[in-house]
Amino acid sequence: MRHPWSRWATGVTVDGMTNNPAGPTGPGRLATPAAHLGTASPGLIPVSRTFAMRFTSTPRGARLARHLTAVRLDAWGLPYGTDDHDAIVLIVAELTANAVLHGNVPGRDFHLRLALLPIGPRSVAVRVEVTDSRGEQVPPRPCVPRPEVPAVDEIGRGLLLVAALAARWDWHPRPDGPGKTVWAEYETATQSDVHLLHSWHE
Repeated sequence: MRHPWSRWATGVTVDGMTNNPAGPTGPGRLATPAAHLGTASPGLIPVSRTFAMRFTSTPRGARLARHLTAVRLDAWGLPYGTDDHDAIVLIVAELTANAVLHGNVPGRDFHLRLALLPIGPRSVAVRVEVTDSRGEQVPPRPCVPRPEVPAVDEIGRGLLLVAALAARWDWHPRPDGPGKTVWAEYETATQSDVHLLHSWHE
């Protein structure tokens, strides 16, 4: 179903809330699960929310991805104008810009996935995944410089910013075809998140 806001959104919006995902690829599960995100604290049901959509590999597609991320984060309890909201939107902006500039294959979309997961009684993690179709055009691993890329390379600057904002980031080959997924995890601990997590399973 095409998103009504723009013809540059080409996929389906997935806004899931699940207490017991059916399997590794079921709703609410990450494409590459991390152990530190898999367990909620005692007394909290392990609830996750996800959003996923395909976008055209164009600047307009990237702008729409940023806009819908901002809307979704606000709906998840990370309000507009807060440091956490702005940081996550900036991470999405950098990763989607890289997908458009460096991962673009004519006629292929890029895919954005967001996942909000509790990681403790007073903290949540937002995982951002951006998948494109160019598996041969990969970023350097975190903290591993690539000698042939100048220090002022655009993708390098963007990933330095992502590394400064996120708790961790990396990339892996696309599991369902040619390409790669670049992901970043942002952690936040605020009282509003606690209220949000409790409201999901009341």
